[in-house]
Amino acid sequence: MLYLTILLCVVSSLINTNLVNGQLAGKLVQNPCVNKPTCHECIQTQSCAWCMKPDYGDRPRCFQHTSPITCPEEFVWNPDTSEHILINRNLTLASGGEAWSGGQSIAGGSYESSYRQQSSASGSYAASGGSSSSSSSYGGGSSSSSGSSSSSAGFAAAGGEIVQIKPQRVKLQLRINQVHNLKVSYSQAQDYPVDLYYLMDLSKSMEDDKQKLSTLGNTLAETMRAITSNFRLGFGSFVDKVLMPYVSTIPKKLESPCTGCMAPYGYRNHLPLSNNTQSFSSEVGNATVSGNLDAPEGGFDAIMQAIACRQQVGWREQARRLLVFSTDAGFHYAGDGKLGGVIAPNDGECHLDPRGQYTHSTIQDYPSISQINQKVKQNAINIIFAVTANQHSVYKKLSGHIEGSSSAILSNDSSNVVDLVREEYGKISSSVEMKDNATGDVKITYFSSCLNGGPEIKTSKCSGLKVGNMVSFTAQIQVLKCPPKRKDWNQVIQIYPVGINESMVIDLEMLCSCPCEYPGSKGYLQNSPRCSGYGTEMCGICKCDEPHFGNTCECSVSDMGSGAINDSSCRADNTTNVDCSGRGNCVCGACDCFKRTNPEEQISGKYCECENFSCERNKNQLCSGADHGTCECGRCVCKPGWTGSSCDCQASNDTCMPPTGGELCSGHGTCECGVCKCKSTDEGRYSGRYCEKCPTCSGRCHELKDCVQCQMYYTGELKNGDDCAKNCTTFTPVGVEVVKIDETKDEQLCVFFDEDDCKFTFKYSEQGELVVHAQEKKECPPKVFMLGIILGVIAAIVLVGLAILLLWKLLTTIHDRREFARFEKERMNAKWDTGENPIYKQATSTFKNPIYAGK
Repeated sequence: MLYLTILLCVVSSLINTNLVNGQLAGKLVQNPCVNKPTCHECIQTQSCAWCMKPDYGDRPRCFQHTSPITCPEEFVWNPDTSEHILINRNLTLASGGEAWSGGQSIAGGSYESSYRQQSSASGSYAASGGSSSSSSSYGGGSSSSSGSSSSSAGFAAAGGEIVQIKPQRVKLQLRINQVHNLKVSYSQAQDYPVDLYYLMDLSKSMEDDKQKLSTLGNTLAETMRAITSNFRLGFGSFVDKVLMPYVSTIPKKLESPCTGCMAPYGYRNHLPLSNNTQSFSSEVGNATVSGNLDAPEGGFDAIMQAIACRQQVGWREQARRLLVFSTDAGFHYAGDGKLGGVIAPNDGECHLDPRGQYTHSTIQDYPSISQINQKVKQNAINIIFAVTANQHSVYKKLSGHIEGSSSAILSNDSSNVVDLVREEYGKISSSVEMKDNATGDVKITYFSSCLNGGPEIKTSKCSGLKVGNMVSFTAQIQVLKCPPKRKDWNQVIQIYPVGINESMVIDLEMLCSCPCEYPGSKGYLQNSPRCSGYGTEMCGICKCDEPHFGNTCECSVSDMGSGAINDSSCRADNTTNVDCSGRGNCVCGACDCFKRTNPEEQISGKYCECENFSCERNKNQLCSGADHGTCECGRCVCKPGWTGSSCDCQASNDTCMPPTGGELCSGHGTCECGVCKCKSTDEGRYSGRYCEKCPTCSGRCHELKDCVQCQMYYTGELKNGDDCAKNCTTFTPVGVEVVKIDETKDEQLCVFFDEDDCKFTFKYSEQGELVVHAQEKKECPPKVFMLGIILGVIAAIVLVGLAILLLWKLLTTIHDRREFARFEKERMNAKWDTGENPIYKQATSTFKNPIYAGK
């Protein structure tokens, strides 16, 4: 607990006493410098400077350099952002040695000048007696030149080296959050070397493509030589990993997976880059196709090896490097190797044997897309994915994740490969895109006017370039924050055109600390008498040893333990037991107020009783913004002309008086906070800035109606001939999606219906000139298709009639079947014998005497 108290005391001792006493709280509102207790924290804050004067009293040491300075100039540490151009060779325009001569150069190719942006109010800075000088302006800052330089009419780069970006090396010293503009120029050199490596899928389905390519080899070379005479061509092929489930591992299939096929392999470099085009055609013709099982191919393995094996493939240092990737299938990527038992990740290194075959195909997994992208950026490769139509959508998305790559549709037999390469190379060479490798601590934004010659816009890419065109970019460089590690305060950043193996190197030094904070410098003294002999004096303040604390290390742990320091001095009166109003800690007999996350929010006062962040807000702005008032000790202190609890009301009613004179708000409203609130009547609500427009007044709506109709919707009485152009010359309506009225601009709303019963709305204002805004689309009722309705009614009647007939037929059928069934049932129930006539009677009758006894 004691160590925590010591830490709090040290922080408190470094904060200026004015903040504690609250004497300058009103003046320090929203000052970003007042909360910085050390020199390095101070200069890491934009527009802040540090006073190193030892006997500076209780005044704040960290201050805004634009404010009046009470610190002697020789004790002010306010480092400047500076720029020194170290190498500035001229741009090469032609192979014969012609060069841009717009810049300065020296015969040896080295050039050094310095540019400095002043950041102190007096135009100078001081540290250990240092000073600065300025001369001609550059990029918005002042500059001073160092070293010898001479103007030249232009020359090619030393030793015939081609230069396409200028300058080549710059040293920058940047303060945190200060934006520095750096000019970068680019020009495409004439006859620039080109290396084209053709990487082909040689699975069985690409057999006809291989045959076609072998016949087009010479044509491809002639086409490229028409663009540049310094052209080389190479050839490589791939299939897939020789593992299940990618290829069949049956011994017979491993030797010949298909008819006329050779054994499968991962990647093979058939022909390193060479200017012998006959060798290219013969190598392509002699290459034999192979086969595999699954649909995706091992193209990523091949791309990685073709890029990583720079010496074996033969990539030149200064050349535009093109890799044409030709296939009709998808691709395997990182993680797919686990299907074949390969779990070792791809290391991105070259693994080719003397025959040019990839030796780690079955040892390492496929590379990931990010690995491919990283390798492409490191080696400045432009990949052209020449794929069939059914795979183009996949590779188009892939090209969006790989820098400098593009995709194009290859015909089924590769017959258009020459035109494809020429067109894609034209797209690549006619545009330039600037990229950089800056870390997250540095932000670089690019602006350029490209070839338009107008004002610069935010873009890192320019198109439509030809040989000899020069484009300039402005790189806005800003250090966002200092890295935690001191070694990262010096970084090397490259700004480069995509696909070109040239860059501008920036040696960046972040100004994150003060020299007086390190031993051996002025302002650094160990065991200083000013620190009571118990601490180190750095930049005018004390850094106390562990047992001591206080502004001059006057307090110690033993003093606190013996009760020599009484906490009652941190309370406003005896009615409370809460130290520092509950907003701070009592350290060494004084209140150390809590710090807010937002440096603009301050807790101040002797007892931390005041703050500047809980005042009323208007439109999410404290005290309606700095123009209206400031928050002091929990309440808004309004500036002259403003009143109210949040300073949102104008003190004067002048803004409610019509310019033509008369009553306040034209007698039809009340003035509240300088704005007229119009009354509502039975006829409607008054409107206008001064409530001068009655509800039933149309103003100029009818006058402007016809012109709005003909100009905006091409309808109305003036739509025919030149009537609209002749009669409507005073204004041209501006189309808006929705018409909204802004009464502060004295706008009038107009609503009409045209001959088609469509509603159109517009507004107008007359502040100096007539301005009309009209709704872009009319609001029309949905069209009624009468013929469809009539036909629908007829069809409905017919269908209802048919339904009734069908129902009647169904009922009669059911009735007949029931009657027939009943008849059949009665017939089956008959009891008489069908062999006799039931109505036949014999001709004789027999009678018997009942009393006859038989005698």
